[in-house]
Amino acid sequence: MSIERVRAHLAQWSLADRIMEFEASSATVALAARAVGCPPAQIVKTLSFRAPEGDGCLLVACAGDARIDNPKFKQTFGVKASMLSPEQAVELTGHAVGGVCPFALKAGARVCLDRSIARFDWVFPAAGSASSAARLTTEELEMTTGGEWVDVCKDWSGA
Repeated sequence: MSIERVRAHLAQWSLADRIMEFEASSATVALAARAVGCPPAQIVKTLSFRAPEGDGCLLVACAGDARIDNPKFKQTFGVKASMLSPEQAVELTGHAVGGVCPFALKAGARVCLDRSIARFDWVFPAAGSASSAARLTTEELEMTTGGEWVDVCKDWSGA
């Protein structure tokens, strides 16, 4: 099960106890914010794209109120943003849509953290299922994902 892989991954940093599981779905930003009890912007949505290199995938973890800026994406990665289908997401990340997260990924998955999440002390990414989240600081998110910081979302200031 995907959530168990995430739990084992976070245990490497003694953070497995930060995973929350819910009775209700947390598969969308709105549902996750309701389940966690935080503003939607603090939910980290992990968007899955075709990798610029052609193999594997590129995951962009961004704030719940942020949207991909296609010109910034192309400038940063050198290709047009092309999201994975739900089937490709499972195949290339190991997680189903609604539970795609930046942890415990298949080989070839590259994680990028959009600057839109850097404004928060605490963020809540999915934890491998459509009814889970992990409570992490942005520093812990960076540490546990090995992600690189990018700026590929539209300006969210004032949102």
